[in-house]
Amino acid sequence: MDWKTLQALLSGVNKYSTAFGRIWLSVVFVFRVLVYVVAAERVWGDEQKDFDCNTRQPGCTNVCYDHFFPISHIRLWALQLIFVTCPSLLVIMHVAYREDREKKNREKNGENCPKLYSNTGKKHGGLWWTYLLSLFFKLIIEILFLYLLHKMWDSFDLPRLVKCSNVEPCPNTVDCYIARPTEKRVFTYFMVGASSICIVLTVCEIFYLIFKRVVRSTRKWKNSTKRSVSYSKASTCQCHLKTEKDKSQTRCVAALRASAPNLSAV
Repeated sequence: MDWKTLQALLSGVNKYSTAFGRIWLSVVFVFRVLVYVVAAERVWGDEQKDFDCNTRQPGCTNVCYDHFFPISHIRLWALQLIFVTCPSLLVIMHVAYREDREKKNREKNGENCPKLYSNTGKKHGGLWWTYLLSLFFKLIIEILFLYLLHKMWDSFDLPRLVKCSNVEPCPNTVDCYIARPTEKRVFTYFMVGASSICIVLTVCEIFYLIFKRVVRSTRKWKNSTKRSVSYSKASTCQCHLKTEKDKSQTRCVAALRASAPNLSAV
């Protein structure tokens, strides 16, 4: 797996992420990808080779290993890291789509034409929904992989001794021993803890985005209400002034008509 390419792709997410998103990305690369590449692969590199069983029955060791490790922890974490970072690419693709539309608009209508977007990377409209959906995808993937890891052993713990029974071609009950169980247990809890931190950060970012959107909508509603009230007041004042003016003109005409007979008599 080329982690450098993945890191180069996801580094662009920082431009469009919130503060929680930047912290999430730092935790993923420092506490998960870096630990995975530097240490975890070496710890689990010899797991099947050093999986010893107290029998020489051909095929029994391989069957017992497959029974207790339907998928290796290290490969499960690799899949988790790939799937959990893929939703972030949706945001980059959406921004690239906006930039392409903006470019085509300038080519069609000229450089001085009105822009389609004030800022192509600003989380408004469809991009806000894309960003929010990517967070939900991350959350679901993290929880799903933690559930799978827990389901394998009914816990996150790795025992020193596992008993393989009623599994052909193993005779009766076979005792098997995991290589370096304490070391693997430490790394398992570390990766589970890092994944839990990412879940908390994702939940915080979801609530932050929704709260910010609600505040912005409330402000717009208040501003529109104030404008409508001020407009109605201005129109009411104009109507009142017009009515007063018409009344004064009517009084003047009535006064002139009343004085007209007196003037004719003179």
